[in-house]
Amino acid sequence: MHSRPPSGRRGNPLKRHPHPAARRARPLVLLPTAAALAACLSAAAQAQTAAPAEPATILPAVQVTGTGETATSPVEGYVAKRSATATKSDTPLSETPQAITVIPRAQIVDQGAQNVQDTMNYAAGVRPNAYGVDNRADYVRIRGVEPVQYLDGLRQYFSFNNPRTEVYAMERVEVLRGPSSMLYGQGSTGGIVNLVSKRPLEETQREIGVVLGNHNRREIQADLTGPASEDGQWLYRVIAVGRDSDTQVQYAPDDRLMLAPSLTWRPSAATSLTLQATWQKDRAGTTQSFLPWSGSVQENPNGRIPTRRFASEPGFDAYDTEQFSVGWLFEHQFNDTWKLRQNFRNTVSSVDYKTLYPNVYGARRGDSYIDPEQTTVDRIFYVNKPRMRTLLADQNLEGKLNWGRTEHTVIFGMDYSRYRETSKTAGGAGSPLNLYHPVYGNAPEYELSDNPKINQQQIGFYAQDQIKFDKNWIFLAGIRRDRADSTTEGQDRETDMATTKRFGLMYAADNGWSPYLSYSESFTPIAGADFYNQRWKPMRGKQVEAGIKYMPKDADIEFTAAAYDLREKNRQTNDPNNPNNQIQAGKTRTRGVELELRGRVTKDLDVIANYIYTDLDPQLEAQPKHMASMWGKYRFALAGQPGFAVGAGVRYLSAFRDGGAPETPAVTLFDAMLSYDNGPWRYALNVNNIADRTYEVVCLDRGDCFYGARRTVMLSGAYRF
Repeated sequence: MHSRPPSGRRGNPLKRHPHPAARRARPLVLLPTAAALAACLSAAAQAQTAAPAEPATILPAVQVTGTGETATSPVEGYVAKRSATATKSDTPLSETPQAITVIPRAQIVDQGAQNVQDTMNYAAGVRPNAYGVDNRADYVRIRGVEPVQYLDGLRQYFSFNNPRTEVYAMERVEVLRGPSSMLYGQGSTGGIVNLVSKRPLEETQREIGVVLGNHNRREIQADLTGPASEDGQWLYRVIAVGRDSDTQVQYAPDDRLMLAPSLTWRPSAATSLTLQATWQKDRAGTTQSFLPWSGSVQENPNGRIPTRRFASEPGFDAYDTEQFSVGWLFEHQFNDTWKLRQNFRNTVSSVDYKTLYPNVYGARRGDSYIDPEQTTVDRIFYVNKPRMRTLLADQNLEGKLNWGRTEHTVIFGMDYSRYRETSKTAGGAGSPLNLYHPVYGNAPEYELSDNPKINQQQIGFYAQDQIKFDKNWIFLAGIRRDRADSTTEGQDRETDMATTKRFGLMYAADNGWSPYLSYSESFTPIAGADFYNQRWKPMRGKQVEAGIKYMPKDADIEFTAAAYDLREKNRQTNDPNNPNNQIQAGKTRTRGVELELRGRVTKDLDVIANYIYTDLDPQLEAQPKHMASMWGKYRFALAGQPGFAVGAGVRYLSAFRDGGAPETPAVTLFDAMLSYDNGPWRYALNVNNIADRTYEVVCLDRGDCFYGARRTVMLSGAYRF
């Protein structure tokens, strides 16, 4: 049996552990009042007696263009008022009885996020960069658990090896905390991350930008959108990225080409169809070295292993991906009551993954190094070439009904997903490597073997009712039934069925305060069997959450507080009696408190602040018990010239320990930004981890440690026209 590289999580190692807001045209028919009509008639009568009659002049119709935020539109500043992630309907956050954080495009730009996980550095409930610098995926934790990632409400990833999503193509990142299977089917107990892509806009906006950074980062970006026809029925958007970059790890590039065109057709005010396509090709390397405790978090007579250390082989190592997807977002309003939506996406992707990594899993016995000098480790090589195809569709019917003193927003929906994978792998013992004075040139020879084909599909039916009573009381109830099938070539089909529920009660006061109480469930089928050929049971989760939100209608500010009790059963953990096996834990319990403040506290100052307390079950992979962060942006005039802004942030993670591993030390990191807007031009300098702090994000009980990102510097310039 081939060895497989760890993903950094406890459990199965192969599993993955702007511009101003666009104006939305709203034609309004301006009806004259009775008084105005009378005045006009009187004036016309007087003119008729005073002058000869002339042909009547018909004035053109008047249209008024208003500004209104939707669940997917751009927003100014750091505060979004609406989201569809928590309810699958365009709902104000102040009326959503569950914790959710929306990270708008403006925040992503100001903080210089280089990838999706960077966008969540200042998000409540989230532990970002769970495994430090890792080119393979965006690893975060929500309430101590790895979330499931979605794009426009459709699941993105099903396996360990995947292309990494381009953050420049995102309009916002939304973090829904807590179980969400009632709406999304099989998924994480901790929550979901839903990426909202940029859509075609009615107002012409064009941007071309350049980014230069340390590690030889050179990147060009383009974002072009606007009407494609004079009548405004057709809108377009084209997003492109080209990057040539190294990373903080030697011999590990981070190159990318990405093109994402989209086209919207609006034949009437009631119908909208957006066609989307994305092509992305990455040429990257292994930045995750899985270093031993000794020399990273523990003392080593040779000193500390450099953060730039490359544990694989130049010329052999690769994490190359290519992905192509097509889909659409469709919406039709039948009348004032009923609306139909459908989101669809078909994706084909491939990954070529080749690496060597240290065999450090005897670290608890002190034998990670194979020489007395504690410099050299054995290595394991791993090759995987998966080819994946996914087809996803989600359609629902939304109705807005009034019954007596209650207003109802009901949704009846069905979603379907199908995932197919073929892959070739190889693995085994590799050559030793001196981690302090590496000598490369010992790439392994291997022969690929076919893995069994994998087919997974799920179909789910859901119903939800958002009830508003007397304008202030809000009750949410939903239920879902899922069937998940998994077939591995040569084995019997595995079928799991589950019913999940969700309830919420909230009082949305007129002064902006909204206390709430909610209950939600999750369902996660686990394909395959353990070492003893015992089939895995589905993992189930449930959560009780109480919270309060302050979102006044007349202020661009919001405050949220949430306390939760999160329980799971049947989670996979390592078998203490057999290193080649896993077991399913009985039950786990995690509790926590999350506080978040974001908004414009003065006309020139935007602030984001949060504090997270997590009492994590010891059976789960450990994380800091206390996390806190604060970011501020101040706009000012310098030498009489407007357009300057400065930003500064601080992030704190407390010390923690994973099982028998040494303690991962506490760390405090500082970030900064300086920008200048001058007409169509924008220039910005972003520096993260200003002090260039060397730190570990986690040291795991199994024997490996993971370095966090050192100082990153980016200088960007963009021209808007």
